[in-house]
Amino acid sequence: MLIELPTALRPYAGNQRAVAVSGGTVGEGLADLVRRHERLRPHLFQEDGRLRAFVRVFVGDRDVRGAQGEDTPVDDAAVVTIVPAIAGGVESPRPPSADRPTLSHQEMLRYSRHLILPEVSVEGQRKLKASKVLLIGAGGLGSPLGLYLAAAGVGTLGLVDFDVVEFSNLQRQIIHSTDSVGRSKLESAAQRIRAVNPGVEVRPHETRLSSDNALDILKDYDVVVDGSDNFPTRYLVNDACVLLGKPNVYGSIFRFEGQASVFWAERGPCYRCLYREPPPPGLVPSCAEGGVLGVLPGIVGTIQATETIKLLLGAGETLVGRLLLLDALRMRFRELALEKDPDCPICGERPTIRSLIDYEAFCGMGPSRVEPEAVPEVTARDLKSELDAGQPLVLVDVRQPFEWDICHIEGSVLIPLGEIPARAQEVAGDAQVVTICHTGRRSVQAAEFLKAVGVKSVRSLRGGVEGWAIAVDPAMARY
Repeated sequence: MLIELPTALRPYAGNQRAVAVSGGTVGEGLADLVRRHERLRPHLFQEDGRLRAFVRVFVGDRDVRGAQGEDTPVDDAAVVTIVPAIAGGVESPRPPSADRPTLSHQEMLRYSRHLILPEVSVEGQRKLKASKVLLIGAGGLGSPLGLYLAAAGVGTLGLVDFDVVEFSNLQRQIIHSTDSVGRSKLESAAQRIRAVNPGVEVRPHETRLSSDNALDILKDYDVVVDGSDNFPTRYLVNDACVLLGKPNVYGSIFRFEGQASVFWAERGPCYRCLYREPPPPGLVPSCAEGGVLGVLPGIVGTIQATETIKLLLGAGETLVGRLLLLDALRMRFRELALEKDPDCPICGERPTIRSLIDYEAFCGMGPSRVEPEAVPEVTARDLKSELDAGQPLVLVDVRQPFEWDICHIEGSVLIPLGEIPARAQEVAGDAQVVTICHTGRRSVQAAEFLKAVGVKSVRSLRGGVEGWAIAVDPAMARY
């Protein structure tokens, strides 16, 4: 059989897109896969041998779940796809016709190409005008979402974000412009949305979405669209939508790959049905660490906008119960069937989650899971002072070669994070090691591993090469 690997797992299998394995069942094939590529084992299996909850396996387009699913027989021609976490016609979640606003003559002209679509018509456009949609994030996915939903005539758009516009955002976050750099993303996005359609009411929520405020923010909206870029927010949005009975239009992006679905627990699976648990911190890098093709959020965000409009209109077949996968390098779409998990902890038959929880801790990013002093850090200025004083330091840069080509600290050696386990012996146990990455997250992982295998003195450069460029070398290229 052939097992297809997602981008996040390929570095642990020699960067192969697919691996031919032997076995008469799915489980035997997976066992052969990790025998051939041992570094994949901790990412796919728990210590007790069970498949990890954040990993889903499909045979063709059929979901295989749990031990029974791993016993599924397959032949040599079977294609098995590993999908880790990186989501019939429907009834419109809108008020009855009598409560919908009318359209002005100017609006009739603006939306005339909608009005002549039988699936929309005047009545459908009134539905859109009466609708309230909340966008989580005003970045890569939020950009096409905000622009297209505003242009389509959605009456109220809520925006949740607390960040400012940076130059590195402009490659993909098309709702912002060069003049927006340094401004609040909400302010920039709201101004652009109002320029596209002055008739849209923009409701900014300039805050970090949390367990304390999520239910209050989401409750007044008809549809929630998740454009977040981290797992704590993704699980928070899912759980809040389940508790409130809201549809959650999901999208995610990673390098050249994208996912999209509609999670609506009242009509199908939720995000936890797909991924019971998140991957370990650091397995799936952020855009800042792993990169993303600039047009990819445009494609996925536009799909999310389309699904949102269909939900509001009650038209067509939405992605409820289906996961759409995009491989932009090959320009291929795949559709996988999803089923509601009866054992889902929040929307299953016996739910154990009845209120919002600590999502940072749940995703292994909070103080309850991470020992704050496990790996010492060194600031860029202090590292520069130590180097100037001639201290015998070994600088290990754990980024990818293409990142190294952009910039690196003189005297450092390149050992990408995925190669650290195999090349740890290149770092002497008594050396004074400083690990380096882009912003300081991957370097902590590398330092933890080196410390575990016996390197006595290892620290992580706080802020990575980005912090070095800001504090020490302003002439260094930044990305």
